[in-house]
Amino acid sequence: MAPDEPKPALFANRWGDALPPGGNTVPITCQCFDQHGGPTPGRVPFHRDRQDTSSPGWRRLLALIEDAAEDGRAVFRPFAEMTAEERRAIVTLPPSIAKLTAVEHLVLYGSNLVRIPPEIGAMTALEEFTPYTSHRLHWFPYEITRCAGLRRSTVSTRSLYGNFKMRPPFPELKGDGTDAARVGEIDGASSMRMCSVCRTPLEEGAVRQVWISLQVATDVLPLLVNACSVSCVEALPEAAEGYVPTPHTGGPGLTQPSSRYY
Repeated sequence: MAPDEPKPALFANRWGDALPPGGNTVPITCQCFDQHGGPTPGRVPFHRDRQDTSSPGWRRLLALIEDAAEDGRAVFRPFAEMTAEERRAIVTLPPSIAKLTAVEHLVLYGSNLVRIPPEIGAMTALEEFTPYTSHRLHWFPYEITRCAGLRRSTVSTRSLYGNFKMRPPFPELKGDGTDAARVGEIDGASSMRMCSVCRTPLEEGAVRQVWISLQVATDVLPLLVNACSVSCVEALPEAAEGYVPTPHTGGPGLTQPSSRYY
């Protein structure tokens, strides 16, 4: 470097502690839709990956959650304490995350997750949520809105259904929000216990599924609602400005606002 040349700027890696040394040895990608501005498909499916609860990665994650619940830590970075193989085996978090009532920052950077369970709503101390570069995570449970203290989020926007940059479609849900599907036959959840809105148990009843896009912390997120009744669907808040204004069931017939990709 010549003496009169300015020194190059150095930027800290904000997520350097989110993964162990070496990071993800194999990139985690998704083919549901082009996340870089390519053609938008007419339909997209849910990821239907089943969690292998016998895998070493799952057992390791369960143990890490128990440790975090016991010591009351404020920051939880589970994938920083797992091998690349263990991380790739995790496609959902277990319901036991409900025990993490002291966690203020949940870091899920670079994960292979395809869904978050509704039990995230029990993480009442949560202030910051970082699922950044989890490119197979396209939606979130409505229950995340129960985290009243959540103020900061870092999400890979291009990975989201209905994102404002490209407007990829939402998976089509059963019915129109007034028709009901039996519990156990619904999409997007490996288990369902309570209505997303009023918390009524959904033991043997039926569930009405709708999508709604809401501002959650720093980002507008596509949220999946599993409601027990039409009245609960009608009680949902107004959607974020610039998104489909009412709860909807997705699918190729849904008209979204124009994209703002650049």
